Amino acid sequence: MAAYAAAKNGNKVTVIEKNEKAGKKIYITGKGRCNITNDIAPEDFLPNVVTNRKFLTGCIYRFPPQRLMRFFEDGGLKLKTERGGRVFPLSDKASDVTACLLRYCESVGVVFHFNEIVERIDVSDSTLSGIITDKSRYMPDAALVCTGGVSYPATGSTGDGIRFAKELGLNTTALKPALCGIVCRAPWLKELQGLSLKNVRVSACKGGRCVSSFFGEMLFTHFGISGPTVLSMSSEINRCDVAELLVSIDLKPALDEQTLDKRVLRDFEKYSNKQLRNALVELLPKKLILPVIAESGCNADMPVHSVTRAQREKLVKTLKCFSLRAVSLRPIEEGIVTSGGIDVSEIDPRTMRCRKIGGLYFCGEALDVDAYTGGFNLQIAFSTGFAAGESIR
Repeated sequence: MAAYAAAKNGNKVTVIEKNEKAGKKIYITGKGRCNITNDIAPEDFLPNVVTNRKFLTGCIYRFPPQRLMRFFEDGGLKLKTERGGRVFPLSDKASDVTACLLRYCESVGVVFHFNEIVERIDVSDSTLSGIITDKSRYMPDAALVCTGGVSYPATGSTGDGIRFAKELGLNTTALKPALCGIVCRAPWLKELQGLSLKNVRVSACKGGRCVSSFFGEMLFTHFGISGPTVLSMSSEINRCDVAELLVSIDLKPALDEQTLDKRVLRDFEKYSNKQLRNALVELLPKKLILPVIAESGCNADMPVHSVTRAQREKLVKTLKCFSLRAVSLRPIEEGIVTSGGIDVSEIDPRTMRCRKIGGLYFCGEALDVDAYTGGFNLQIAFSTGFAAGESIR
């Protein structure tokens, strides 16, 4: 996007790409379908930005999701909008997104150099003076660094741009995983592996205080928990000491304790002569019944008619607060995006130009900006890339 926007202004543009092809990371986004953006107004988009929302305000309004969608559709890429405003190519092929971008670049004469690695950026008198690669030296008027973060390094995202910034004396913030699973500890975790829950509320608490909470879907995994609610939560807690957090799941968020207690009572009356383990079949997924009973302190084999009021109340509280201890986030290499990067105070938010070094621009995930899952991070990449490219005239 940055290359196209710059070339469209009449600049001669060369893309130096370390991979063998363009847009390698695009191919794995959205599970290979590429969630391009979210069809949402800029004022509603910005609350979905977790880090440095204010910095992104200008470029998101200048190049919002609707303009990006028109850009792709004008380029021959048909789109569709799914649940939650998530926008995908109609073909469900991420490769079609890359192909569309390449057609745009070709139309304005962008030249690609593949399998070429930028080793360093040279600066003289606070101005860009050269780009050194493993094959050549370039002396451009401007350089746009669009190298991503450190997530999924097999795609080429190995933090090169952040390293360049550090070498040039620019401030950076600590790199953290974002949009990733949470490693948890619980005696029943192995039994729940593969279980997906919908319409639950997942919260992270410290010392009885809620620090993050999301409603929606989640998934139990071999390491702990994942799924949309958990991914979003990871972006909010990655600057905390995760090991100090308790994760609680409200399995019935639509019901308060009193209403849920009445519901449990009805089930108990229906199954009064059965064991407790067989009385919750209409309330919970089968895999979840024994862990919930164990957490409540009840005996799964006790007859339902012998359950005391106090035991039933404890069971209801467990349904509203099914807890497990957080251990850590998954490794940063597994994060869908990288949180942290080049300090945005070093960057002009209108142009993405480095304030201290003339002719040098930084875009996308190399910057300390990140957002929730749902197409928001790719939109940030496109919007910052467009802002940078368009500002070079």
